[in-house]
Amino acid sequence: MTIRVESTVDTTRSARHLFEPLTLRDVTFTNRIWLSPMCQYSAVDGVPGDWHLTHLGARAAGGFGLVVAEATAVTPNGRISPQDTGLWNDEHTRAWSRIVEFVHGRGTRAGIQLTHAGRKASIHRPWDAAQGSIPEADGGWPGVGPDASPFPGLAAPRALTTGEIAGIVGAFGESARRADQAGFDLLEIQAAHGFLIHSFLSPLSNPRTDIYGGSAEGRVRLLASIVEAVRVWWPASKPLSVRFSATDWLDGGLTPSDIVAIAERIVPLGVDLIDVSSGGLLPADIPLEPGYQVPLAQRIRSGAGVPVGAVGLIDDARHAARILDDGSADVVFLGRAALRDPNWPLRAAKELDVDDRERLWQPQTARGDWS
Repeated sequence: MTIRVESTVDTTRSARHLFEPLTLRDVTFTNRIWLSPMCQYSAVDGVPGDWHLTHLGARAAGGFGLVVAEATAVTPNGRISPQDTGLWNDEHTRAWSRIVEFVHGRGTRAGIQLTHAGRKASIHRPWDAAQGSIPEADGGWPGVGPDASPFPGLAAPRALTTGEIAGIVGAFGESARRADQAGFDLLEIQAAHGFLIHSFLSPLSNPRTDIYGGSAEGRVRLLASIVEAVRVWWPASKPLSVRFSATDWLDGGLTPSDIVAIAERIVPLGVDLIDVSSGGLLPADIPLEPGYQVPLAQRIRSGAGVPVGAVGLIDDARHAARILDDGSADVVFLGRAALRDPNWPLRAAKELDVDDRERLWQPQTARGDWS
């Protein structure tokens, strides 16, 4: 399931595809190189600050067609860590508005990913000396999930009641309203990586027998309800994305065919793009190679007939160009590559000999072009 980086395709044609605009609903993105949402673990009480402005602003200035803010919790207890961003009050909305305004000033679109961490909530940051769940005595809080089964190595969550589920659905809707107020252009729902929605979708983690489990239709009910609640407040003129783990990489878990069926269920509710990732539900052996998730994206794109984004160890410009050229995806999301190089699109334009690459540069930095 690996796409090799070597290629003999016409890179000029590929470059035009990588750098050509994409329109979803009424929003046009200047190119198809998008910044993947990545937690920065640097907020205070959910409020994004100067670090988030710098992180997203630098990539906007670096030529990305869209920068997506990190997994942002819809409730305080939905945060992965105490340092995660939130979007549940007016202070959050104002703070995000400042960042969005700066991104827009660079000619780039701004997106945000909404999430609830579920049973993977209240954990230490990756670089903290302590790891795992944060005890309540130290400021942590209990996670929640379909049942009380824990993610390995973390504290056991509490099983959600149907009433609590309804409250979380409403919180997603409220955060979508705030995202629009803040000026975001694209909204993404996090339904991957073992967080709350994913834990309801997978048969490996959802043993419920009520309306939120018991069958494929029951397991998708939480996500479908969230999409509907979000679309009440998220304008019809703006696109909505959902990130999926297209496989759990485990026997009995979610498969690409399952995700195609789920996509067919939710796309008519107002979903415009599927962001295709994988894993995260439980520990698994994952074949980490360049483009290892691209075939998953291609499978969802062809099976569900919906635009998709490919993500995962995409670093080489010609590789990224070919992913679009061969029809595997409609956009590429960059994560670690963008952390290493905020100017990745500018460098890719040089490597692929894009004729009008000067349009990607900010006037303050145009003297740095490699030409």
